[in-house]
Amino acid sequence: MQQMFFGRTKLCVGRTGFGCIPIQRVSYEESTAILRRAYESGITLYDTANGYTTSEDRIGIALGDVRNKIVLCTKSGAKTPELLMEHIENSLKMLRTDCIDVFQVHNPGFVPRPGGEDGLYDCLKKAQSQGKIRFIGMSAHKLDVAREAVESGLYVTMQFPISHISTDDELDLVELCRKENVGLLGMKALCGGLLTNAKAAFAFLRQYDNVIPIWGIEKMHELEEIITYEKKPPILDSVLKKEIAKDKAELAEAFCRACGYCLPCPANIPIPMAARMTFLLGRMSKESFLTPEWEENMRRINDCTVCGHCTANCPYELNTPELLKIHQDYYLKFPK
Repeated sequence: MQQMFFGRTKLCVGRTGFGCIPIQRVSYEESTAILRRAYESGITLYDTANGYTTSEDRIGIALGDVRNKIVLCTKSGAKTPELLMEHIENSLKMLRTDCIDVFQVHNPGFVPRPGGEDGLYDCLKKAQSQGKIRFIGMSAHKLDVAREAVESGLYVTMQFPISHISTDDELDLVELCRKENVGLLGMKALCGGLLTNAKAAFAFLRQYDNVIPIWGIEKMHELEEIITYEKKPPILDSVLKKEIAKDKAELAEAFCRACGYCLPCPANIPIPMAARMTFLLGRMSKESFLTPEWEENMRRINDCTVCGHCTANCPYELNTPELLKIHQDYYLKFPK
């Protein structure tokens, strides 16, 4: 696998990273097999979070014996230094390590700084001085926060959504990270499943030699596809560019990225899926959604009280209640 330096951390990693949200959905036996196969293929960077239920534990079980040969990135959305330190200790335990390579502030709405009233950055520096973490990074969904963090010089890594439907402004972050020598993890390379041409997605991102895509992998066949592209990287030719142009045209308007920050919903609406149902029916196996269970889920949108929780917590500032109604209307009219 092609290698690269991860920004100014000087950590040498493979150019393909493993996003560990999906492995919490399969059995421990399956997740162990997938993670071992990833490691054996040359994937050395694994990204997870304290809040991803059993994800950290699965990594610790599967890769604990090769800890010194991999790079572990995890994160916390804690709002207080006390809870943040608790999360760091828990991550160390679950990952079965005495030091985390990159610990990231998880999608804050601002840039934590030294001496800040929130105390988050000072807490991370304390953990760093104690040898519990090596480098401090951030994951962000808001471009202005990401840019400020990169320019601050306080964070040596940034995790941000990068895909072939990213806007020019979003892609400018790639060059800013290069200029500031900040390691860039590209999340949401397939936009939560809405982009179905992994070959096009891979080829697009491979243009940027300072971006490490973290592919969210749940099934072995998904991993094998990525491994195939890594062995022989596809060229961004006219055929793939045409596919990309089609995706950009169809997804040009505001859409849900399925980040899940809108949850929990007081009305128990599965927002990350329901708010993009129109796209899912056209881009994935529609039979998976044309079920009594999903009809009940989509009708539950009528229970929305417009409490404001989803809109207040959406990093993309979407009008979620309005989106839900649009996708509900499309779904209920869709031929069953």
